Amino acid sequence: MSTHPSTSTLVRGLSMQQQLNALHQISVVLSRSLDLEQTLAAMLQSLHEQAQMQHGLVSLFDHNRSALFIQAMHGVDPEVIKDVKSVRYRMGEGILGTVMHQGHSLVIPKVADDPRFLDRLNVFEYGLPFICVPIPGVDSSPIGVLAAQPLSPDEESLPARTRFMEMLANLIAQTVRLVGQAHRESEALRSERDSLRRKVRHQYGFDNMVGQTPSMRQIFDSIRQVAKWDTTVLVRGESGTGKELIANAIHYNSPRASGPFVKLNCAALPDSLLESELFGHEKGAFTGAVKLRKGRFELADGGTLFLDEIGEVSASFQAKLLRILQEGEMERVGGSETISVDVRIVAATNRNLEEEVRKGSFREDLYYRLNVMPIQLPALRERLEDIPDLARFLLQKLSQKQGRELKISDGAIRMLVGHSWPGNVRELENCLERAAIMSETGLIDRDVVLFNNQEHQKPGLLPTALPMLPEGEESDLDERQRLIAALEKCGWVQAKAARMLGMTPRQIAYRIQIMNINMRRI
Repeated sequence: MSTHPSTSTLVRGLSMQQQLNALHQISVVLSRSLDLEQTLAAMLQSLHEQAQMQHGLVSLFDHNRSALFIQAMHGVDPEVIKDVKSVRYRMGEGILGTVMHQGHSLVIPKVADDPRFLDRLNVFEYGLPFICVPIPGVDSSPIGVLAAQPLSPDEESLPARTRFMEMLANLIAQTVRLVGQAHRESEALRSERDSLRRKVRHQYGFDNMVGQTPSMRQIFDSIRQVAKWDTTVLVRGESGTGKELIANAIHYNSPRASGPFVKLNCAALPDSLLESELFGHEKGAFTGAVKLRKGRFELADGGTLFLDEIGEVSASFQAKLLRILQEGEMERVGGSETISVDVRIVAATNRNLEEEVRKGSFREDLYYRLNVMPIQLPALRERLEDIPDLARFLLQKLSQKQGRELKISDGAIRMLVGHSWPGNVRELENCLERAAIMSETGLIDRDVVLFNNQEHQKPGLLPTALPMLPEGEESDLDERQRLIAALEKCGWVQAKAARMLGMTPRQIAYRIQIMNINMRRI
């Protein structure tokens, strides 16, 4: 049974209600997808079925190539569509090019009678009319052309059908603009994402890992190797040694670098919250669970999960953690659905896990599951040779943060090397930031270096033993640094420093003023 309307119906043309219904149906189709080609093809199909307009096509103007190219066409074999898209119309060329150039609709009562009709597509019926309308742009210049053939040769219905096509062209124009805007925004987001990824990858690249001691070079080699694989890594070391930095370096130099990097401090939450945080929860699982929430494992799917302070997890929670590490499966709190996740685990601890296993406070099977590839970070006091490079590297970061150039004197470096650094690299970074704040000129000298606990300083470790009085023994220090060293030796009492250096208190005070030395209050 034919689905086409009868000739009498076609002669009468579309009623106002039919036009409204057709426009409504087509507007729904146009709002369905951001795939412009797919959307326009579905719209042209609705144009045929709802408004009895066959061989519909939409062509858009390409400013780079200065021509119209067909974006979508209905009633043509899919294989033919590929050839159709290579057909182009320049401004003023053929019916489509004429409408694009003039900017107003063109109606041909009978295709065979108009010499401008080029028939490059070889699909239109010569005995039927042809309606071609411009798709308006924001500045009144057309952005393309909409064309179709009525199923009926009735000329009386052509004005109404043309108005209908013009209304449809307006809807298409909005869709093209919205899709274009969405694609531009999406492209901008992709560009920003890629830029951030490059920035983060550079930030955590091996070039930014400072250390020349044999132990650190061995660690960098281990990271390069383990980053290539999905092996579970256990980063061990005292607080402040840079365990999270190592985890970042492993992720951003791995095949998972484009995936998420999710981290959680296991010591920061009690078991009840830790389970919900890691595994997520279903709506209504407990009081306050007003909606479904994904856990860190789900969020890290396809990427890396960094579990910091893993040694602080209670024995009761360790069993729950072990299952997902072994099977890659879990259930949300309050749920029964088993969820599979693909997550690479990097854990970190400052505890002696072997001792914890012996005491029975840490599961042996979990220990072996985590300790596949251990990386032991040395304390800063065990690699004092790296302090000069570390200090300059951290000062470079501070310079960018403060927007000014920061420098450090050799005397200040010697002072840093003489400290025991119980807080490791984190303490060094805090110490340098304090010194940078105290320095008005941007030069970090001994007078602005303040440690967290002065009793941890070991002056005997300084490369120069600083016997302060004989100037010849400190020939490698300039006058300002010799004065600061003397003041330090004398507890920052100017009179004592003057006697030590064979100067008067007035001379000392004058030099303190002109050398801009920051006097400590002891």
